[in-house]
Amino acid sequence: MHKFTIAASARKTTFVTLLATSAMALAITSPAQAASKTDRAHEAIAAAEAKVHTAESMGTGAQAPRETAEARAALSTAKEDLAAGHKSASIDDAIRASALADTAIGRSQQNKDASVAAAQDNVASARDQAATAQQQAAEANARAQNAQQAAASSAADAAAARNAAAAPQVTTVTTQQQTSAPRRTTTTHVTRRTTTVAPAPTGQVTTTTQVTQQPQ
Repeated sequence: MHKFTIAASARKTTFVTLLATSAMALAITSPAQAASKTDRAHEAIAAAEAKVHTAESMGTGAQAPRETAEARAALSTAKEDLAAGHKSASIDDAIRASALADTAIGRSQQNKDASVAAAQDNVASARDQAATAQQQAAEANARAQNAQQAAASSAADAAAARNAAAAPQVTTVTTQQQTSAPRRTTTTHVTRRTTTVAPAPTGQVTTTTQVTQQPQ
C-alpha cells in the first residue's frame, strides 16, 4: 500500500514538473513576449534559482543529493552562458535547472514518505511484540497459579495422611458363648408323674476393646 502511494506521488510530481517546465518554456520562447532574449534569460535564471533554493530548503540535499547537485550545476551553467552572451543556451540551462529541482523535490518527498511508512511499520511491529509479551506473561502467571494450587493440594493431602497415621486405632472384638439347650428331667411314681424343666443358663457375651497407638 505504501509503495503504491509513493509511486503515485512520484508520477504526479513528474507530471506537474513537466507541465511547469513546458509552461515556462512557452512563456519564455513565446513571440508575444515583448522582452528581449536577454530579459527572458534573466527571468529563466531567476525562476530556476528560486526553485533550486526551495528544493534545498526542503532537504533535498540529503534526500535527493544527485538531483539537487545537478540542478545547482545547471543553474551555474545558465549564468555562465548568459555572461558569455549565449542567451538561448542560458535559457535552456535555466529551464533544465528548474526541472531538476522539481525532480529533487519529488524524490525527497518519496524518501520522506518511505521513512514515515517504515516508522509506522516499526511502531506496529513493536505493538505486536508488546502484545505477544503480555500474552506470554499472562500464560506464565496462569501456569504459576496452577502450580501453586497443585502444591497446596498436595500439602493438604500429606497433612491429612499424617493426621490419619497419628490417630489411635480402636479394635473391638465381640465374643459370644452359647450355652447348651435346656435339659428335660422326668420322675415317675406310682401315684403321680411329675415333669420338671430346668431353666437354661443364659448365654454369655464378652466384648473386648483394644486401642492401638500408632508410632509418631
